[in-house]
Amino acid sequence: MSVNGPTRVPFILDTDSAQDDCVAILFGLLDPVADMRAITMVAGNVGFEEQVRNAAMTLAVADRLDHCPIHRGCTQPLTRAWASASDVHGDGAGGMTMCIPEGMVSTTHAVDAMLELTSQHPGEISLVCIGPLTNVAAAVIKDRSFVERVKSVYIMGGSNNGRGNITAAAEFNFYVDPEAAQIVFEAGFANVVVVTWDPLTLRDGLLPRSEYEKLTQLGTPLARFFKKLCDHTLAYDESVGVPGSTHPDSLTLACLLHPELIVASSPYRVDVETSSELTRGYSNMQWDKFDAIPNAHVVEAADSKAFFARLRDLLSTATTPALPITGLDV
Repeated sequence: MSVNGPTRVPFILDTDSAQDDCVAILFGLLDPVADMRAITMVAGNVGFEEQVRNAAMTLAVADRLDHCPIHRGCTQPLTRAWASASDVHGDGAGGMTMCIPEGMVSTTHAVDAMLELTSQHPGEISLVCIGPLTNVAAAVIKDRSFVERVKSVYIMGGSNNGRGNITAAAEFNFYVDPEAAQIVFEAGFANVVVVTWDPLTLRDGLLPRSEYEKLTQLGTPLARFFKKLCDHTLAYDESVGVPGSTHPDSLTLACLLHPELIVASSPYRVDVETSSELTRGYSNMQWDKFDAIPNAHVVEAADSKAFFARLRDLLSTATTPALPITGLDV
């Protein structure tokens, strides 16, 4: 604690905002220790402008329109055609929509925003990457000194030698732009922390339906917004045998803001498959048995109970949406 309150953690949130990405944005806006300097948009879950709208709606429902800028970033992967997850997320917002006020979205490209902010505050700002890694890889390519200016990189992606969620081998974020992911892991960032899909999210970032329904009935605009965001994805997850609502993105940010949530982690050498179409996006994670120099810490266990308690506190927060959101009953 500082004399003026909790020490705040500055970061940029790089996102393909749909479902849990928007929950992560809420943590960035409302968690007392969060100091979110920018929201940077990257091609991923749903249509690019749908993602921008979803991020803007999240600022509006939290009554934080002027909290931080939204920056449009790379609208395609580095070398590949974009792959959607609309079958999982729908439009990413459960049919909610909103008119985005003129000037709410910055004209500065996301990559340039990353370079500028880290130049102004070298060694102070972390990146929290909860979508494909295209923007971060592009920043590395554009300015190699960028790597030295970033305090830490928290990545939601891959599986720790486990199952994928878009193919048998690959988690979605790494699958969409495997070349970008490999660039980031090879770039030499000083502190890289990875939150995986399998096993971590499927065990510690999973909210059973009974608990999910308790959160959606808290009676606040944020709880109703949460339900709209997550109902479609929960139904999809259950249809493919995942027994609850998955929250890897908000867990990733929570691990930066509250490192005590990380119960266990180990150094790994992480590489992402770029050559084989069969295993495109597979995250090969070599532990200490192998003769490989680690380039990341992979979270192996998280305090699920404490994380979801924080989510409950967040959704209990009373807010008055700053703008009308069609489809949200407030």
